[in-house]
Amino acid sequence: MTVTAPSSHAGRWAGVRPWLGIAARLGLAAVWLVAGASKVSDLAASGRAVNAYQVLPYDVATVVGAALPFVELALGVLLLLGLATRLTAGVSAALLVVFIAGIASAWARGLAIDCGCFGSGGQLAEGQAPSYLPEILRDLGFLVLAGFLLIWPRTPVSVDGWLSGEPAVEDEDE
Repeated sequence: MTVTAPSSHAGRWAGVRPWLGIAARLGLAAVWLVAGASKVSDLAASGRAVNAYQVLPYDVATVVGAALPFVELALGVLLLLGLATRLTAGVSAALLVVFIAGIASAWARGLAIDCGCFGSGGQLAEGQAPSYLPEILRDLGFLVLAGFLLIWPRTPVSVDGWLSGEPAVEDEDE
């Protein structure tokens, strides 16, 4: 009679974690790629969207708005490739915290704006209501993905893994 030890929770986690990581990495990559692509064709509108938050001087807001789509696209490409994943996740997390704070600030100050997260954004037309809570909750979900990748950046099918020559599954001691 052969007795096998029951599978441990740690063993199951070690087997599932890399695949959760790739889902988080590719999901967050998609978010950044869609967000950047939706704004890159109209950089002036992106600048107006940043200016609508009324936290930066107009000239600074327009520059930030013009640069933001390119930053988002770069983050998306890096995550898609799995290159510098922990660094990219850290920058993503910081950017998401800024976005959440900006939306919360607009909400607290009674501004009626579209966040501009996936398009031009800016002031809402008369009679339109902002959707701040769903936007904050959505960004908190994206922040969870970035946090996962900060803690466990190694995922299957990544340039990071190829460059290091190490398997995506780390030891539990790390």
